[in-house]
Formats: sequence, C-alpha cells, structure tokens
Amino acid sequence: MKNQLLSCISVAALSLLMISCGKSKSSTKSAANNGQLVGVSYGAPAGLTKPIGMVHVPQGTFHMGPSDEDINYAYTARNRQVSISGFWMDATEITNSEYKQFVFYVRDSLAATALNYIDPKTNNIDWKKANGIWKEKNVYEKLSGLVMAPDDRIFGKMEIDPDKLIYMEEYVDYKAAAYRKPNEPRSKFIIKNPVKVYPDTLVWVRDFSYAYNEPMSQRYFAHPAFANYPVVGVTWKQATAFCTWRSRYLNSYLDSKKKANESSFRLPTEAEWEYAARGGRSQSMFPWGNYYLRNRKGCLMANFKPGRGNYPEDGGFYTVRADAYWPNDFGLYNMAGNVAEWTSSLYYEGGYNFAHDMNPDIRYNAKESDPPRMKRKVVRGGSWKDVGYFLQTSTRNYEYQDTAKSYIGFRCVIDLPPAMRKR
Repeated sequence: MKNQLLSCISVAALSLLMISCGKSKSSTKSAANNGQLVGVSYGAPAGLTKPIGMVHVPQGTFHMGPSDEDINYAYTARNRQVSISGFWMDATEITNSEYKQFVFYVRDSLAATALNYIDPKTNNIDWKKANGIWKEKNVYEKLSGLVMAPDDRIFGKMEIDPDKLIYMEEYVDYKAAAYRKPNEPRSKFIIKNPVKVYPDTLVWVRDFSYAYNEPMSQRYFAHPAFANYPVVGVTWKQATAFCTWRSRYLNSYLDSKKKANESSFRLPTEAEWEYAARGGRSQSMFPWGNYYLRNRKGCLMANFKPGRGNYPEDGGFYTVRADAYWPNDFGLYNMAGNVAEWTSSLYYEGGYNFAHDMNPDIRYNAKESDPPRMKRKVVRGGSWKDVGYFLQTSTRNYEYQDTAKSYIGFRCVIDLPPAMRKR
C-alpha cells in the first residue's frame, strides 16, 4: 500500500513538473487571444541533421599566416590573429562519384526537358518518368540535340556530347545587394551563369609536356576504380556551380517534406580553409603539426612530390583516394597534398593588410571582360605534384577562375544554425 501511494505521488509530481516547465497549446492560445506577445510558428520545422560526409569545424580564433620563414620573401601573407565562425565542411575533397551525380543530374534534366517529361501541375520535371529515360529504346535518336554530331563519333557510336551539358547557375549577389539603392529591383542582383559541367579530362595531357599521361585522361573520371578519388579538371566556375546545384538539390528535397530550407553550400573562404586545415593547431606548419613530412616511423604524412621526384614513395603516383592518410584533429582528410583546393577568395597580394579580423574574405565576381589579374582565385593545400613547401597550411597560391588543372579539386562548406552545431 505504501509503495502504491508513493507511485501515485510520483506520477502527480511528474505531471505538475511537466505542466510548470512546458507550455501547453491552451496557454499559448489563451495568451494570444488576450493580446500577449507569444511569437509565431515558423511553419516548417528544421529538417537537416548532420550533413552526410561533413564534419563540424567549431568557431575559434587562430593566427593566420606563416608559421615559419617566408622562403620566397614575397610578403603576400602576414601573420595576424583572426576569428572564424563555426561551419560544416566536407571531410574529403569532392570525389569523382559525387561530382558525377551533378553531371548526371544535368544530363537527365536536359533529356527530360527535351522529351517533355514535365509535370503539368508543378511545371517541373517529372522525375518518375525521367529516371527511366536511359532504358527506353532508341533514346539517343530522340535526344539528337544532346548527342555527338556524326563526324565526332568513333565507329559511329552515339554518345552524349559533354559540351552540351550546361547548368544554369542562379544566385543572389549579397555583397552587391547590401549596397542597393532604394527601390532597386531584386533582379539587378541575381546572377545567372550558364556553366559547362563536364570536367576537362584532357588536363592530364595538357599540364605535362613531353610526358605520357593519356591513360589518366581516358580513365580517371570514367572508370569506377577512381570513383572515390578527388575530382580534377574542374574550374573555379564549375566548383561554384556544383555548390549552387547541391544547395538547390537539398532544398528541393526539404520543400517536398515541408521542412525549412537551409543556407547554401559554398566554397570555403581562404581564412576558413586555413583555419580548418590547422585543425586547432594555431601555430603549426602542417595539419599534423611541426616540423616534418614524416612520422616517427618514417612514413610520409601526405601525397606530394617527395625529395627530387620520387612520386610513388608516398603510396600514390598521381592522386590517391580522398580519404587516404590520417585526418587532422577536426576530422578532415588531405588538407595537405593529394589535390590543391579552390577557395572562394580573390587572390590579392596585400589582402592580409586590410581584410577584417572577423571572418576575413576578399571576393570579386570577375567578368569575362576583366583582365586576368582580376580572375585569380586563392588555391590552398598543395597537391600530388608539389614539393613540401606547398603543403604548409599558410602557403598561398592562385589559379585563374576559368582554368582547370589535373591537380586542383575542391570541397564545400555550409553554415547551419547554432542548434544544429551541437549535434
């Protein structure tokens, strides 16, 4: 009897606790009817959990710039303290398999549009029909506008023309919109760029004169053996188009589930990249610390050009898997070596002197008519064909935004609400 009484008291106490700590629907409704400030529902709940393949980089402060002597004496990077907001970052570089998903989406979208597989209710592509396009008979004859011209075919084989796989990138230029004049239309700040999405596979031949690299051109992006290797031959413009598509792809799914849209995927800024590469080791030369490129067992810590050109000594002749070697303390793989990585930042020699100390960044949307100097984008991390100096977390380099290389890839970041960062 005593135990039953205690149980009843416990249940009653728990009920009172739930009533006192929670807000019932009736109390909210009553307060609203009484003219009280209770806030409004956002209508759609947050829908994104931990992003697949990404790790959280916590907010923090670090010393950006050289952790050792500037051997070039170029003084393009001065050591200074900056603070960075937290963000999510791909644990690895974007792989061939992941980038191929983008290419296939563009291919299937164009094919579905050409075949008029459009849902009349939504005026969008009917993906139930579109998913079966390539199983149809004589599909290439129906898609003559996307297929190689007869003179470009080998043994008469009908194939999709990579030059016709074009993605229409659309986004708002927030930097320009922040200085808009009263009553200026939003359309003035919407950027629309048609971007060819297929990687330039000929970079393997073009980048190295008097060298035999044709097999890499033929197989690297096409063969399943390289599915988990970092994608290369992608320009800065193609990398940003990928980010735009990835954002649209995610938010379209969230819309279908009636959940809140998330912020956009993007390339990391130069400062974010260096902060992430250091992995919390503010003054270290490399993502794994100081001062050496080998561990105590003599094993190389990254994929680069050891010594005077012993390429295979580190385990890879060209690139290696995107998840090779040990990750840094944030859980990020190959922040040094394998492939160098695009950032969103404009390369300017004196940028460190005037950039803000809070999320520093220098951006410029270069036009086709701009001089080459304005098209330089910061590239970080060093690659499989670089010497050890370029693997340092502070080493700056650049490439032109409309140029593809066999040793440059990228990874994405996304900003998520503070509540998401705790997961």
